[in-house]
Amino acid sequence: MVSVMTQATDPALSFDSLLTALAAAGEPTRLRLLALLAEAELTVTELVTILGQSQPRISRHLKLLVEAGLVERHREGAWVFFLAASSGPAGRLLSTVLAMLAPGDATRSADRGRLAEVRRLRAEQAARYFAAHAADWDQIRALHIREERVEAAINDLVGRTPLHALLDLGTGTGRMLELLAPRAGRAVGIDQSPQMLALARARIEKAGLRNVQLRQGDIYALPVEHDGYDLVIVHQVLHYLDDPARAVREAARALRPSGRLLIVDFAPHEEESLRTAHAHRRLGFSGEEIADLLQEAGLEVIGRRDLVPSKKDGGKLTVSLWLGRDRRTIADPVPLTNREFA
Repeated sequence: MVSVMTQATDPALSFDSLLTALAAAGEPTRLRLLALLAEAELTVTELVTILGQSQPRISRHLKLLVEAGLVERHREGAWVFFLAASSGPAGRLLSTVLAMLAPGDATRSADRGRLAEVRRLRAEQAARYFAAHAADWDQIRALHIREERVEAAINDLVGRTPLHALLDLGTGTGRMLELLAPRAGRAVGIDQSPQMLALARARIEKAGLRNVQLRQGDIYALPVEHDGYDLVIVHQVLHYLDDPARAVREAARALRPSGRLLIVDFAPHEEESLRTAHAHRRLGFSGEEIADLLQEAGLEVIGRRDLVPSKKDGGKLTVSLWLGRDRRTIADPVPLTNREFA
């Protein structure tokens, strides 16, 4: 009997796929598009503004780039966003090609200048939306302990180990991505609200995080691959949901073997104003309830924190954190040279 285990290798492009990708990139407007989309998620309208070309022309070029696998396309309501591929063979090819572009090239510099203006307009729109809803956010924040304490507990539970892939469900303003994405190879934020995604996009761009993608999606039917993420976070989201158990099961499906799910929410409380004025469906969760949800989703509970307000915090709400882990494991790959012969 012969037992041979080989070390996994990165997938490569076939001859035809590589030729298609090179042909798609080898045109002036498409190369400009790739350089722009490697820096930001953009709509067709924004790309028309930056490049000064017609909408049909830009759309045709984008279609070719998507078909070649060099650009990813996703929808948020009536809007469609485009972003350059950042992983896999196409991502590596694109990274190599764009690295050869001179940073001071006149065409690229002019495109970047117009991109900066588009980003400025986005930030202004996000700021106006946030200002219109600031009273609501401030009122809710005033009810629980300081966010700095919550974020310190999150960092402590998650640890400092680098992450391959991070998923933030109900990303809201994108604060959890801003906090945790710098230690991840890639990060994805999901939210159902285009307005909240606009806030998150402005925050992520201001932070200069190029490894983050934002998606509009349903927390009960996530628009992401299963078994793909080291860490999934659900921060102050479950109390809005009619079916928290279903959301936890869907989050667990996104975890790779041994991946972790972090839930942050209120402990049980009696602040009825959150239900009547802010659409909270649940007034907090007990530790036993969340533990049961995690276990029913196939996860083991490996961490728990209750951040109880101190006396100086007055009557603020307790924030609880739960960390679950997928019970599956992946064995380390055996090097190609390790062989067993019988």
